[in-house]
Amino acid sequence: MAMAEQKGMEGERTRGRRSTSTSTSTTSTNVVCSSRGALLLRADDEVVDPKKYLEESCKPKCVRYLRAYEACENRVNEDETGHKHCTGQYFDYWSCIDTCVAPKLFEKLK
Repeated sequence: MAMAEQKGMEGERTRGRRSTSTSTSTTSTNVVCSSRGALLLRADDEVVDPKKYLEESCKPKCVRYLRAYEACENRVNEDETGHKHCTGQYFDYWSCIDTCVAPKLFEKLK
């Protein structure tokens, strides 16, 4: 068969069929675990700050300070004078988290 005849037959076979190819764009997220166990998320090759994830992992270690802060909030909510505050307890809680996060975070920066 000649090339023109083969092309003509292929055209007849594909007539009446619709092309079903669609083009969609997807955003992929790669999860990379470092050798130290910290989690770095990459979405479209952008590195996400690991501090948020390290803070979440340290929060269970600082429950005592969180409970003290929550108890203070309850006392302040009951106060009608408006003079009480929980700034000390708030800073104690976040100081605990920062103390836990700092060594792990600076380890990554070296």
